[in-house]
Amino acid sequence: MINNAAEAYKRQQVMTATPEALTLMLYNGSLRFMKEGLEAMEAKKWEQCNTSLQKAQRIILEFQATLKMEYDISKQLMPLYDYVYNSLVEANMRSKPEKVTECMDIIRELRDAWAEAMKIARKERGAS
Repeated sequence: MINNAAEAYKRQQVMTATPEALTLMLYNGSLRFMKEGLEAMEAKKWEQCNTSLQKAQRIILEFQATLKMEYDISKQLMPLYDYVYNSLVEANMRSKPEKVTECMDIIRELRDAWAEAMKIARKERGAS
């Protein structure tokens, strides 16, 4: 019962979120799945590791699919997302925790920059 309520709340958050907030949620989700995958890898829980890292990979693929390539920033992000995706695949296939950690660092930096940009945009909207 409590689980259903939590799922309903989470679904409502996603349905009412702005595109900017959804992007932040995806960054956080990818970090969560990478962390779960890393922990499972270290515990030698291979199935759980595979599942978690594949979820993170799917989020990275979504980021790639939604880039608008007419913008310079998208041209800079595409190879970075490509690197993260390929590194996660390699980490998963070859059990390389250092690769997962590297990917987490990259995505955390992008997430933090995104969150900061959201704050600045909110302030600018409030000032206008």
